[in-house]
Amino acid sequence: MYLITGGRGAVATHLTTLLHRDGLPVRVGSARPEDLTPPAGVGTVRLDLTDPTTFPGALDGVTTVFLYAAPDHASDFAAEAHRAGVTHVVLLSSSSVLGPDAADDPLAKSHLDVEQALLASPLATTILRPGSFASNAGAWAWPVKAGQPVSLPYPHAHNDAIHERDVAEAAHAAATDPRHRGGRFTLTGPASVTFAEQIEQLAAVIGRPIPVRHASREEWKQEMADHIPAAYADTLLDWWESHDGKPVPLTTAVEHLTGHPARPFTTWATDHATEFTAS
Repeated sequence: MYLITGGRGAVATHLTTLLHRDGLPVRVGSARPEDLTPPAGVGTVRLDLTDPTTFPGALDGVTTVFLYAAPDHASDFAAEAHRAGVTHVVLLSSSSVLGPDAADDPLAKSHLDVEQALLASPLATTILRPGSFASNAGAWAWPVKAGQPVSLPYPHAHNDAIHERDVAEAAHAAATDPRHRGGRFTLTGPASVTFAEQIEQLAAVIGRPIPVRHASREEWKQEMADHIPAAYADTLLDWWESHDGKPVPLTTAVEHLTGHPARPFTTWATDHATEFTAS
């Protein structure tokens, strides 16, 4: 039995579909299972990764877990998974853990703590470390639909935008192919692109220009205050500043795991065009 955590997320949703198509037994966990709409025949279970009392029921009969964990109870989850007979965990982490100051970076540390908890357990652990998700561009949907400029503090900062389907397909390979068990994979998109280039590509897909406003750091933080805690916002801003005009390194891990090159940002934009155009 495969347990998919974070069941409402895009990666988990795509991974569930892939495993189900293989005819494999799948269970999807979420803190709100009533909100899930898995494929017919796929079971759901309440699994709140901040509440260890939900762990035993979710893990009953499970051998492989796809995990996007909250750090506070990662050790508890690993211990319960081992007791339940889980033999393999595929962890969705972040390439931020590879940074020189990961332990002092609140975003990176949350992932690093989970990695360390799993690696200290008896569980075989495969770690996927994606960089920047292409879906981060979804934050631009409201201003684009409203005809307002997109605020960018560092429009020429580079990132390695990766499609969520590529992450899901990489996770599928890691979970089902024994050759990848225990590996560490840094996942990137196929190109280092700037935010300004992503805006241009998105504009070409939806067929109309998208204005950009060069915001200051403080202006951007104020705009995002309801969505991103200040400490995390500062971390993002510092990362963007460090990559302003500087391409980021890329890997071929997606192709190694899935057999095909990573999808370009234009593919993501095409797949999600209605989010930027529908009223």
